[in-house]
Amino acid sequence: MSRTFAYVRVSTNGQTTENQIGEIQQAGFDIHARRVVSETVSGSMAAAQREGFARLLDRMEEGDILVVTKMDRLGRNSMDVRTTVELLAGMGVKVHCLALGGVDLTSSTGRMTMSVINAVAEFERDLLIERTQAGLIRAKEQGKVLGRPRSLTVAQKQVVCEKLGEGASVSKLSRDYGVSRQTIQRARDEATGLRASPEMDEVAEG
Repeated sequence: MSRTFAYVRVSTNGQTTENQIGEIQQAGFDIHARRVVSETVSGSMAAAQREGFARLLDRMEEGDILVVTKMDRLGRNSMDVRTTVELLAGMGVKVHCLALGGVDLTSSTGRMTMSVINAVAEFERDLLIERTQAGLIRAKEQGKVLGRPRSLTVAQKQVVCEKLGEGASVSKLSRDYGVSRQTIQRARDEATGLRASPEMDEVAEG
């Protein structure tokens, strides 16, 4: 026998889920109180990472029904909503969203709706990739070092220490070798057996 669950969420403690529960009841869904999962969590968090929603996934079985008032209850964005619905559909759980007329997102009509959501999700993904690539290009043009900070080889550390001894500054050497100031300072400290200190930095800077 199928069971019906409801998932209601608010973002802050000052909000209440009563309106959402009322909407679900008015839509004709008679859900036992112990099958209503209420959660206070930011909508920016992925559905699978929400503690309450994760527990709900563990409780539901094939043939069960999940009711939500809005799509954002199922994920932080279109991509996350798609992932959540696909996960539930794979479990054999029907998903009804009141904001979409109560349509079951796993039905033929619901799948048509999801196709639109998928298109939006793909658009969001492509847009994110484009923005990331544009940011990388801009960073390279500005001369920024990308990725994890580089480290120095043993030979480079020896040269760095020699140049520091000759009066070269930490800042100049970090630019020359494309590493952080901390990397240059660590090379110096390893050679001298001393820990970095503001006084030593001032001396090294000349």
